[in-house]
Amino acid sequence: MVIAINLAILIGLIVAGLPVPFCFMTAAIYMGIVYDFSFSFLLPGGYYALNSLTLLSVPFFIMAGSLMSSSGIAERLTDFAQAFLGRMRGGMGAATIVACAIFGAISGTCSSAVACIGGIMIPRLEKLGYPRYYSVALVGCASVLGQLIPPSVPMILYAWVTQQSVAACFLATVIPGILTTILMCVVNWFEVKRLKTVRVEPQVPFFQKVQLIGSATKRGIWSLLMPVIILGGIYGGITTPTESAAIAVFYGILVGFLVHRELTPKVLGRALVDSSTTTGVCVLMLFFVSILAKVYTMQRIPQQLADFMMTISNNKMVLLLLVNVFLLIIGMLMDDFSGTMLSAPLLLPLMVAIGVHPVHFAAIMGTNLGLGNVTPPCAPILYLAGRIGGASIDEYFKPALKFMVFAQLPVILLTTYIPSLSMWLPRLVMGIQ
Repeated sequence: MVIAINLAILIGLIVAGLPVPFCFMTAAIYMGIVYDFSFSFLLPGGYYALNSLTLLSVPFFIMAGSLMSSSGIAERLTDFAQAFLGRMRGGMGAATIVACAIFGAISGTCSSAVACIGGIMIPRLEKLGYPRYYSVALVGCASVLGQLIPPSVPMILYAWVTQQSVAACFLATVIPGILTTILMCVVNWFEVKRLKTVRVEPQVPFFQKVQLIGSATKRGIWSLLMPVIILGGIYGGITTPTESAAIAVFYGILVGFLVHRELTPKVLGRALVDSSTTTGVCVLMLFFVSILAKVYTMQRIPQQLADFMMTISNNKMVLLLLVNVFLLIIGMLMDDFSGTMLSAPLLLPLMVAIGVHPVHFAAIMGTNLGLGNVTPPCAPILYLAGRIGGASIDEYFKPALKFMVFAQLPVILLTTYIPSLSMWLPRLVMGIQ
């Protein structure tokens, strides 16, 4: 009963529009009062939890995302994708999806992907006859690839909460992310075929196309090296995720100032302020979530929740379906950061009890929260795309729903019920059992 009231308070305040860190603060205060904990005992726990080298990668990845949009890196990534896919039916839409996937391999967040890629690609799509509402739906749904294609900030937070390998959690979402990308491109192809207003850029001879691709590659080579440096360093055992994130920021500044020459001290200062503000919100939220998680653990609430779910059904398939529904609802109401921080400590004991590997659960959580982030009533990522693209929800919800039902939902089910989709790479690369 206490946990139900606690969740009701937390979700109710979020729906009411209170800033997320203060929602978690109120929930933590409620739990402290109910269980008569001294806050002089709880507060040091929050500070201790934040003393983590892994968490230091979060502000660096946020900063890397900010730099991409202001140093010319993101624009060159979209030009590269457009050179390959732009001259076919639905090609520009597919290029937008691929650009979101590549961007996700650098920034690690949905919100930065939709803000950056949306600002670049929506006007380009509109020039080719794509309705603005459709472009908004496309960018909003494709931006969830930012938390599936590694590095992913939500996966870093999940690994921190559950004491798992960050690199293994990154690998768990690679195949689901690729499948989502492919299915979104397929859905886009059918939708563009139906939209009569969409124009296709004229075809060019093969050798000219090769020249265009070569030119885009040459222009964007420094941008394309960024994800290679980040992921190559992590999986090559050269750097930790935190060190790779710091290198990404340093690399982005060098490229912005010395190579592209589009970054100025004023723009860099604005990027630092924006990323610092976002980081401050995240740190405040993590502080109160850590306190809340400590109370949950001390009162064995995750175990009680697992026992309660087992009384509903002891069938693994049914329990996984219930967990998917729970995660989807959480994703509808919260952003990917707070949804991960709340769900991971609550549901992991249940997952372990029914034989789900924690790394497999990372992929289940990532895919579900991604869909929830673009599903009303709250749909924070989809609404952000609407604000950037200047379209109303009643216009872009229908095409967005098609991407959700025919691309994202099948991947969720496949990821949930076929563990090898998420476990094959961690086992191959890292020997995870």
